[in-house]
Amino acid sequence: DAFRRGETAAVFQFESGGFRNTLLGMKPDRLEDLIAANALYRPGPMALIPDYNDRKHGRAEVPKIHPIVDEITAETYGIMIYQEQVMLIVHKLGDIALREAYSLIKAISKKKEKTINASKAQFLIGAQEKGVTEKQATDIFDNILKFAGYGFNKSHSTGYSIIAYQTAYLKTYFPVHYMAAVLTYEAVSTDKVVEYIDECKRVLRPNGNRGIEVRPPCINHSEVGFTVVYEKGEPHDPNNGHIRFGLNAVKGVGEKAILAIMEARDKEGPFKNLYDFCERVPSNVCNRSTIDALIKCGAFDTLHSTDERAAMSAALDDAISSGQRAASDRSAGQMSFFESFAESAPVEQQQQANNLPSCEPWTTQETLTHEKSVLGFYVSSHPMDQFKDELERYSTINVIDLKQIKSDLEVTIGGMLTRVRPTLVKNGRSAGQKMAMITIEDKTGSIDGVIFSDAYAIAAPLLESDAIVLLKGKVDRRREEPNIIVNQVIPVRDAVSQLTQAVNIRLRPRPEMADGNNGGNPLTGYNGEFNQLKALLHQSRAANGNPSAQVYFEVCDQGQRVRLRANGVRIGVDPDLPQRVNTVMRTPDCCELHGAPKITVAVNKVSEQEDEDKLITQSAQADVCDSIDRY
Repeated sequence: DAFRRGETAAVFQFESGGFRNTLLGMKPDRLEDLIAANALYRPGPMALIPDYNDRKHGRAEVPKIHPIVDEITAETYGIMIYQEQVMLIVHKLGDIALREAYSLIKAISKKKEKTINASKAQFLIGAQEKGVTEKQATDIFDNILKFAGYGFNKSHSTGYSIIAYQTAYLKTYFPVHYMAAVLTYEAVSTDKVVEYIDECKRVLRPNGNRGIEVRPPCINHSEVGFTVVYEKGEPHDPNNGHIRFGLNAVKGVGEKAILAIMEARDKEGPFKNLYDFCERVPSNVCNRSTIDALIKCGAFDTLHSTDERAAMSAALDDAISSGQRAASDRSAGQMSFFESFAESAPVEQQQQANNLPSCEPWTTQETLTHEKSVLGFYVSSHPMDQFKDELERYSTINVIDLKQIKSDLEVTIGGMLTRVRPTLVKNGRSAGQKMAMITIEDKTGSIDGVIFSDAYAIAAPLLESDAIVLLKGKVDRRREEPNIIVNQVIPVRDAVSQLTQAVNIRLRPRPEMADGNNGGNPLTGYNGEFNQLKALLHQSRAANGNPSAQVYFEVCDQGQRVRLRANGVRIGVDPDLPQRVNTVMRTPDCCELHGAPKITVAVNKVSEQEDEDKLITQSAQADVCDSIDRY
């Protein structure tokens, strides 16, 4: 079922977005389908995937060519997918030895005409001896030439698919352990760690629940790799448990330092504070930069607090010096005199921990910047969180879905610019002008983009690393990985004014007029609100030289809903408009803003999702327009 649902992230060979979309269309129900998919999902044979799917699901008939050919290709619905199939057809139908059939396949791939022509003549003779006409034999050989050029070795595809099935089995029935292992394996790749942590949120457990929590690094609980941990008393089964972040994924923290931390922890128990840590872990193994990275990623937050990261950083040199003095005293045997006062050291450490330097906590932005510098991503929050509503409202698609859609489709995608590299155009009419290569990141992943000279001339001031923006452009799939050709960059602070396409105003009967006490008019009881609303909309239209947002009304009464467009009414929008409309109408949350329709990725199909609040019931339009004193 995981393959049929396309839920194969982190599954060997089947994890790319395009491959997952292929599985959604194929809906494999046997190992042979996985083997075929593995062989077909390559340049060349990829064009045969729709034929395979249609024939598999009965939407198209499997053509009959010749009993020998039909038998050999029955498993793949009449399509020659594998080199072994081509070899068998040449051998059984053309009466050519398997060794020579293999040589023919090699000759076809290298376009050796002499060998191909010699084999063709031999094939035609052998096929005709089996009752095949010369025309039929020629057509079959032409098909062989077509398929053999990109036929894949079935034995390879089978091996890959068996491993894929095994990894999918582990992900399905032991999801927490499997994802912990995958994260440990990919720990050195920040992009992969981000991708798989996001996948953990969607992973389906055996009991049908979704989601595995990945907890941040912790100096008292994390190990070298990502580990599975359970709450006290929680059953140790696949339906429970979460993942603890591995310290080997923290930049600047080496394995020797991690092992030293674990050894000290195992020997004397959990660390109590920063000073205790610096005293028990040798500074020649776990140096200042390593401890600083652990502070920045939040590994000490369970000992102190997130707000004390700045104070810990300021106290670090003193803590290391204190630890080195203690280590020196121990090595010189000076501690023996104080062994009877063993409790004094913890007390002193606690006093030092309680007396961390008084300093301003890092700002949210500083905290996040430090987290990303050592982890490659944000932990405590994300700079985009404060613009969550704008990014969700005005993005038409996210990164992970964008990578699955067709070329040239217009999209709007919101996120953070993580790379901006200006460069010069080398050729063409724009030679010598500036353009830029960029990378934008949202919560689902990152994608590259290019901004050519015309768009760059306008957008250049907005192109800063870590800027939160919305990009409008077209999908480009001419390379192995899709990217976006950007034609407009909109800073998120301007999204409402530049990208709002619809203003939806919901009108519901007043409570005192509900339950049919409105004389058949659901708008009874609004009194002068409509005049105020009309004035407000006029004002919003006049305040913007190029009003672009269409106004819609939605009238609800007794379970029925009528939607209409206010013909000819387009207004300018600012972030405060919904609140002003809500105030005028004396109804909370009656005004909503909408961007362009969302793009949804379905099985082999991309469509624009209609926004319910933009639908219009034309038959009821005139009556309702009269009710609200038509514009």
